[in-house]
Amino acid sequence: MTTRRTVLAGMAATATATLSALPVRAQGWRQALIAGTYAAKGGAGVYRLPAAGRSWSVGAADPALKDISFGVSRGDMRYLVRETAAGRMIATDRDGKILADLPSGGDDPCHVAIAPNGALLAVANYSSGTVALYPLAAGMPQPPIVRQHKGTGPNTDRQAGPHAHWVGFTPDNRFLHSVDLGADAVFVYPLSTGEIGEPAVAWRAPAGSGPRHMAYHPTLPIAYVVTELANTLTTLDAQFDGTLTARATTSLLPPDWQGISYGAHIAIDSAGRRLYASNRGHNSIAVFDLAEDGSATLVQHVPCGGDWPRFFLLLEDSGQLLVANERSGDVAILDVSYDGRLRPTPPRIAVPGVVFLDRA
Repeated sequence: MTTRRTVLAGMAATATATLSALPVRAQGWRQALIAGTYAAKGGAGVYRLPAAGRSWSVGAADPALKDISFGVSRGDMRYLVRETAAGRMIATDRDGKILADLPSGGDDPCHVAIAPNGALLAVANYSSGTVALYPLAAGMPQPPIVRQHKGTGPNTDRQAGPHAHWVGFTPDNRFLHSVDLGADAVFVYPLSTGEIGEPAVAWRAPAGSGPRHMAYHPTLPIAYVVTELANTLTTLDAQFDGTLTARATTSLLPPDWQGISYGAHIAIDSAGRRLYASNRGHNSIAVFDLAEDGSATLVQHVPCGGDWPRFFLLLEDSGQLLVANERSGDVAILDVSYDGRLRPTPPRIAVPGVVFLDRA
């Protein structure tokens, strides 16, 4: 019999939260990476980063793939978003050959997710506050269905209108969630009828907090939201109808921090023991212990190894967390210990305007 737990457990199946087993650390592990960059910050396109021991070298950039701010992969396909006005959603093969180039359904797309069953692809368009859903036919994206978010927040500079910043599917393919910084909300799209409905509010964030990214716990019906403007982590209990209920909120920053900082990216290890979130301004990665009931306790801050950690990639098989530092234009390598805590290492990989990393 289907229960709330069986339906919602394992919700880490979204592209940003699904991670491999903790940590294998096999000797001789090698994996090339790709890096998306902003052209205005000096990036020449998507760079290939060949593996070099436990680090990476910087190869050539593909100029046909400029301003790629996020992407996901499935099988032989990769789906990338070009973050520009009148944005694009680009499908490529693993070698970077462009197979489809479609409108993103809005302006400045910044996040993309693929449904666990491979039937749908979703794109969040920041400036227009829209979400585009692409039916996939044998992996190839079809023309999108576009839905408009509505809402504002009290921060008139950042929240004059909706700003969709993250999308993710539940593993049973019943719902799509979208986090909206401008509307101070997480929206939910019911999908089980086979039609794409209008968005409803799944969770209303505190006014002015500016929710940015979300991650699902790998085994519990719980989600975690990082707020950009308030620099907090909120633990949410997932309900059977796709709504989310706040359980607790804690700061991502040390109690004595006085400067300006903004929350950014979030990821959870596959065992559900550790949660990581980045702080731009404080320039750190915050590490949280996750209890058996999913409660989050801050246990560590570690320097991000550069300036403005927009994104990080957790590589559990090699015991590393790679930080894409946008403003300093480099990738820092942090070692992940067996208890999930982080340790800085000296290497820095120079990638101008880096904002996204993925396995090649």
